Amino acid sequence: MAPRTLGALLRSRELLLSGCPESVSDAGLIAVLIGDTSDERGRSILSSHESPAALWRVSAEDLTAVPGVGPAGAARVLAGLEIGRRASVWRLDERPCVNTPEDVVALCWPQLRGSDREHFWALALNTKNRLLKTVEVSVGSLNASIVHPRELFKEAVRLSAASVVVVHNHPSGDSTPSGADIQLTRRLVKGGDVLGIDLLDHVVIGDGGEHSSMRELGLI
Repeated sequence: MAPRTLGALLRSRELLLSGCPESVSDAGLIAVLIGDTSDERGRSILSSHESPAALWRVSAEDLTAVPGVGPAGAARVLAGLEIGRRASVWRLDERPCVNTPEDVVALCWPQLRGSDREHFWALALNTKNRLLKTVEVSVGSLNASIVHPRELFKEAVRLSAASVVVVHNHPSGDSTPSGADIQLTRRLVKGGDVLGIDLLDHVVIGDGGEHSSMRELGLI
């Protein structure tokens, strides 16, 4: 395997893994999918289609007709195209919208009810308050959870979240925020301010589903 061609493949992989997919050529993307050490087969596949968008219509027969592309490589290309197709038609408005503490409870309580440990979650939201991801930040003891703001905001930054809502349960049943809860909330607000990610609320859910909102209590 020639060092030059292997280097091209590794460079394309490196760009993808470092979050720079836009820097990889169309042929390079196909080369990664089929495991080619150069862009040659990728360019060959593209040459029989008038544009990368025409790959939506490529068949297994088209791909395996390219010298050096076997069934496994063809299947990887078709799988990549199919997941791209499914992602492109996934409606953004199918994501839950989180605007009120009641929205938080409806979203989180079914999974938290009956737990004998404190679970601290962050709901990462986009600019329209639609859920990007629910992140479990920590699992604690019966009456305490250990939360490191850096862990929460590291994931929020990775998701390009515009804001977050944090939520945790009190297995004791009392949703009244503790002094430690209030202190942590203030630390999270400051951390979010530095990063430009708003902490919209901190919701505490009791064992019976009752809840307290730090924002409604005037603590944020």
